[in-house]
Amino acid sequence: MSFDLSVWALADGATPEDVRAAVLRCREGQHGKRQPDPRVVAFYRAITASYPDRPAVPGTPWAVTPLHAAADHVELNLDPGCADQVLLDIERLAGEHRLMLFDAQDGSVYPPPAARLPG
Repeated sequence: MSFDLSVWALADGATPEDVRAAVLRCREGQHGKRQPDPRVVAFYRAITASYPDRPAVPGTPWAVTPLHAAADHVELNLDPGCADQVLLDIERLAGEHRLMLFDAQDGSVYPPPAARLPG
């Protein structure tokens, strides 16, 4: 069984309920035709640069490859034995790209952390 997360590029001000509604639409096969959100593209490129999904390589953290990438989200099905660093990298990259993180296990939604100002 995998540990499933997804990252979502929704409009500024989107709520956890908006994310859950988008997840439900995806699960129902409703994917609107639109250009990929640049935040999603950048996240996908960054995460797969560290953890390739095409082709899957030995030791990959992914339980399902290739990753499901749509215009507004990327689904990440993680092997339960993957290193904690993979989760930390997903969280960090989601924040860097202003993506909301959805935890499919319990339905939790985590907004991106506030941008940090240089100190």
